[in-house]
Amino acid sequence: MLIGIDASRAVTGQRTGTEAYAYYLTCGLIPLAQARGHQLRLYFNTEPPDNLFPSSVEQVVIPWPRLWTHVRLAVELHRRPPDVFFTPAHVIPLTYRGPSVATVHDVGFFVFPGAHTRRQVAYLRWSTGHNARRARYLLADSRATRTDLVRFYDAQPAKIVVVYPGIDPTLAPVQDPDVLQTTQRRYGIRPPYFLYIGTVQPRKNLNRLIDAYVASEVPHQLVIAGKAGWLAQTIVENAFTYQGQAANNIVMPGYVPDEDKAALISGAEALLYPSLYEGFGFPVLEAQACGTAVLCANTSSLPEIAGEGALLVDPLDTDNLTQSIRRLATDEDLRRTLAAQGQENVRRFDWNTAACQVLDVLEQAAAPNQVSPVD
Repeated sequence: MLIGIDASRAVTGQRTGTEAYAYYLTCGLIPLAQARGHQLRLYFNTEPPDNLFPSSVEQVVIPWPRLWTHVRLAVELHRRPPDVFFTPAHVIPLTYRGPSVATVHDVGFFVFPGAHTRRQVAYLRWSTGHNARRARYLLADSRATRTDLVRFYDAQPAKIVVVYPGIDPTLAPVQDPDVLQTTQRRYGIRPPYFLYIGTVQPRKNLNRLIDAYVASEVPHQLVIAGKAGWLAQTIVENAFTYQGQAANNIVMPGYVPDEDKAALISGAEALLYPSLYEGFGFPVLEAQACGTAVLCANTSSLPEIAGEGALLVDPLDTDNLTQSIRRLATDEDLRRTLAAQGQENVRRFDWNTAACQVLDVLEQAAAPNQVSPVD
């Protein structure tokens, strides 16, 4: 069987959750698929870094300035069709009719459309609906996303398979004080500090987090790390509206590369992640892998993913968030308990397990007795 994979998102320079998913899942699929006698063909819109993927895997680079998926990739798929096509972080080409599988990471644009531009909302609604109709199987990162696909798109439950992603396998607690201090100095951070890490955008509930942090009057810094998303400037302005000590204690270092992530997370007293909506929530598991206590919202997929290893809060209740921040700042036993439970919970999430499950779905999708969905 020849498996074609849209690997364009796997080679993005600054990876967020979906790009990391595409990269690590592709890496996990390659040896498993080859061990079962399958061939793989990876499609890129830019030249991938040397030696990123094994030379035994066919790599097709097809640069194209605009509409790469629906024009250039579509032409390639028609010219040399694989037995099954998989898109881990994007959309199935409009004109492609072959067997296909697509991952849907979340439908946050339905729940919080104001967190995206109108153009983004329109495209995300169309592309997710297109994947739901066209794919033989849909992969969902969580049961919450599976429920949302049925609710908002009337997707057939039988064609949606929940596959939990893994996390970066290199993430582990950093205990070397020199490494911790060097990383903290690099970003202008002084301990103790609380950390948010992820895209800076309204859906992450950062304005409410800032307000709750200031009201808590804890001596910790609040570090908001991540690349700027849409409407990030309003969050930056809110962070520096407060005068005096609170303003000095809010640090926004921007995007943190993978090589610094473990040290930054390990040095934090806790991860604060009161996001309004998540299809999965990688930062929660990244913190748990690094032995750091977690506070997260009690909505969408986050309770499902965090398990017993997080202090859950109502993301819309600023007072509740404020009290929870104070509690984490003063209760060392609570932080230690959450960290231990988190390290136990994170064992549920592994890229090899995810790749095995995805490969089973791809094999089923390519089976000749399957009937391709039609629009």
